[in-house]
Amino acid sequence: MRLSPKAVTLAALVIAAVLCYVSATAAAGLIERGSHSAVRTALIEGGHDWATVETDGLQVLLSGTAPSEAARFRALSATGAVVDASRVIDQIEVEPAKPITAPKFSIEILRNDDGISMIGLIPAEIDRDDFAGRITKAVGQGVGITDLLETADYPVPDGWDRAVEFGLYALNALPRSKVSIAADRVAVTAISSSGAEKRKLETMLARQAPDGVQLVVDITAPRPVITPFTLRFLIDENGTARFDACSADTEQSRRRILSAARAAGLEGQADCVLGLGVPTPDWAGAAEQAIAAVGALGGGAVTFSDADISLVALAGTSQSDFDRVVGELESNLPEVFSLASKLPEQVKVDGTGEADQGPPEFVATRSPEGRVALRGRVTNEQVREAVKSFAQASFGSEAVYLATRLDPDLPDGWPIRVLAGLTALGQLNNGTVVVQPAYIEVRGQTGNPDAKAEIARHLAEKLGEGAHYEIAVTYQAQLDPLADLPTPEQCVAKVVAVNEATKITFEPGSTEITGPAIGVMDKIAEVLKGKCSEVDFAMEIGGHTDSQGREQMNQKLSQQRADAVLNALMNRRVLTSNITATGYGEELPIADNETEEGREANRRIDFTLVSADAVREAEEAGAAASDEAEGENPSNDGVEEEGEAETAGE
Repeated sequence: MRLSPKAVTLAALVIAAVLCYVSATAAAGLIERGSHSAVRTALIEGGHDWATVETDGLQVLLSGTAPSEAARFRALSATGAVVDASRVIDQIEVEPAKPITAPKFSIEILRNDDGISMIGLIPAEIDRDDFAGRITKAVGQGVGITDLLETADYPVPDGWDRAVEFGLYALNALPRSKVSIAADRVAVTAISSSGAEKRKLETMLARQAPDGVQLVVDITAPRPVITPFTLRFLIDENGTARFDACSADTEQSRRRILSAARAAGLEGQADCVLGLGVPTPDWAGAAEQAIAAVGALGGGAVTFSDADISLVALAGTSQSDFDRVVGELESNLPEVFSLASKLPEQVKVDGTGEADQGPPEFVATRSPEGRVALRGRVTNEQVREAVKSFAQASFGSEAVYLATRLDPDLPDGWPIRVLAGLTALGQLNNGTVVVQPAYIEVRGQTGNPDAKAEIARHLAEKLGEGAHYEIAVTYQAQLDPLADLPTPEQCVAKVVAVNEATKITFEPGSTEITGPAIGVMDKIAEVLKGKCSEVDFAMEIGGHTDSQGREQMNQKLSQQRADAVLNALMNRRVLTSNITATGYGEELPIADNETEEGREANRRIDFTLVSADAVREAEEAGAAASDEAEGENPSNDGVEEEGEAETAGE
């Protein structure tokens, strides 16, 4: 059957259409695969591996989450370099921006003799002029301030004001210092004039640090000049090793000496004072050898006083061992050192089993109450008077009890040994010193952590080479005048307790302290002149009246009475630079003014612990009020004022 021309034409068209579709589909697939591969490669090479590529015909779809808007733009640019930008469909999301974290506010305040410099970042809402004024109040007028602070517009962090107030307190106490202040931390770096001042400052700052503020203190003291340069190491009969004194010129020397001591049996904590005055750079080497010699002997003591070395073995040490160890030490010591060695004889026992009568001795005892008893032997009357005078000058004339006897046969140098022992006793709060011709023993308790070293240094200097002495002194923190200082709160509480026991009262209309109030003032003065005199705090004396009489007159009368209490303390030689007097009149009643008992309770003198800023404000207010009062009533002798005083609140 023959096909018609129309059928052939239609068939040809269908076949052509199918071929075109297949060709177009193949071409589109090829383009899709090529575009996908090229774009994906470009994105990976550009570091945009977070992006996902899909193709749909000629279209290129980009999706994913870009870390930033800039990263999104760079990914689109990299794709546009491979395919026509019109073919790219952007479905990329961008990570939401993180909130900007507030900066860490901090201030570094540098203080020296030239002035004060402030460096750091503070919140913008803080008034910089007011802050500089606070520093001026803290350190006093006339100090130049260099302001290098920057600001940021963020809220003031919690604890900022508390930390700043404490930082300014530290700045006031330390004339040469760097105080770093943050909201939760105050770091203090300073230089003190001595070790004792360093301990006092550290104790004071630790007590004043507010809750929630971390305190970091680094106070350095200049190295002391040690004369003589002293070291004393011993191992007693029980095998216990310890230092009575230890001096070193460098940190490396200190480590070497302590290492040698531990090798010889030293246990626990020990330290060497770094100081100036070392007689030779070979100090550490000589100390190592001498300490090792004591260890080799199994006990004894070695004492360095500059370049003089004294080695005393334990009684009963083998003579051959003693000779061998001493010989090795003498041979190996640097030439600058001289060695004196001694092997004590054992105590002889008679046929009854009792020891022979001991050598002559002088004994000085100091009780916890401060009483000093002197017993034993002295050479002659002149020496006895010298010992008595020295003891009275050291401990007080009323504290010394003398019960000595004369012995002209005492060995040469006996007075020097006795006076050296009394000097050692002065380092103790309580204890005993026993002086014998060849031996001195110091035992007791002290509140000075450096007492053992000071005693050893003094005895080494006064007794010379070959001196044999024992120092059994223990440090008691409760005896330390610095460690046992009361807090400002405790000082004011003691004053308040004295005042509450017997209140300070005045005659009606009077400002004179009379009667029982005089005894109260004496007791308050004793408190403030005792240990509280070494405590840095500010106190306010507040005068109060009842509501009878005119308000203005009551305020004036209360101020005069507060001033009278302040003057009474000054007359008793109390330092009052940290004490202010303020009259409050009838403003602050503590009881009902409608009853006699209430009025009596309101007529009072109060003692209150206040901050330094509050003291300065009170002084300024008091001065202004005084000037105003003088302007209103320049004369205090008029009859009218006497009448007013009678009607004022008592």
